[in-house]
This record gives sequence, C-alpha cells and structure tokens, in this order.
Amino acid sequence: MATSTTPLLLHRPRFRSSTSPAHTSRRQVSALAIVRGEEIAVNWAPATLSFFDSDSRPIMLFDGACNLCNGGVRFVSQNDRHGRIRFHALQSESGKKLLMRSGRAPDDTSSVVLVEKERSYIKSEAVLKIMQYLDLPFPQLAFFLEFIPIFLRDFAYDNVAHNRYAIFGRSESCEI
Repeated sequence: MATSTTPLLLHRPRFRSSTSPAHTSRRQVSALAIVRGEEIAVNWAPATLSFFDSDSRPIMLFDGACNLCNGGVRFVSQNDRHGRIRFHALQSESGKKLLMRSGRAPDDTSSVVLVEKERSYIKSEAVLKIMQYLDLPFPQLAFFLEFIPIFLRDFAYDNVAHNRYAIFGRSESCEI
C-alpha cells in the first residue's frame, strides 16, 4: 500500500492565541488499523480521499441515534437548497473512517464533525462552518458568532452535547 505524506489540515480559529497548544494548524493523522491480524499505521487522510473523488461536497457526521442530531440534519437539509452538504452517521463504517481521519476515535459520538477534502471541524467550529454552507441568513449569523471566543462556544456546545439524550431522547435508528 502506497502511503502519502500529505498532512490533513485541521482548521483552527483565527482569534486563538498563538501560545495555545491547540494552535497547531497542520497535523499528521495516523492510527493503528488491524489488517489480516497485523497492526499497521494508517494515514487516514489519503485513505479516505475516495470520499471526495466524485463528490467534493463536505460531509457532516452526526450521531444517528440522537434526536437532537437528527433534527439538526433535517434543519440543515431544509436550509441547504443547493445541496452543498452530504450526511453520514458517526456510527456508519464511512463515518468511523472519517472520524479517524479527523483525529477522533472511531466510536466517538460526542460531537458533530464537518469533513472537507483537506480539513475537519469539530464542536462549535463545525456548527459555524455548516452555517456558512446554508442559505441566508445563516452565513451572516455564523460570521458574528465567530467573535465569541471558542472556549465559550465549546463550553456551551459541550453542555448541550452532554445532556442531549436526557433532554431530546434517543432514536432506535438513523433517519437518513
């Protein structure tokens, strides 16, 4: 298997302090995979480029068992008249591969993830980036929400994410 050294570019907000350890904007994303009983290192960025061969639209990864997340997918679908975003459940095989490409564990359902060909966004950054793909007025709203510091946006996001099953419930199956 040929490996590429092209690193996956993870988006970082432009207002983050340069002294922050999370300021790193380029990161090689590798993980162990088991192939024929052997553990091998896999660079998931090139391994998942086929998702963007015939369709360059970004992919929104969501928790297929979460009613809030399913409602979010419906909301995005209704406000994306031009079909700029594709959807995959985090629990699907393609979702797990794209999660690993984004530097997350394959069973991590704690955050919505937006995967573009060269970048991934998580938590509040993913929500704001998704809003930029939607119809008016959501891109403008996303612009103003970017001025809120990421630690506050992610704090609010994490509080909703940790309580989403208790508040909105679970569904037995993914709606898409």
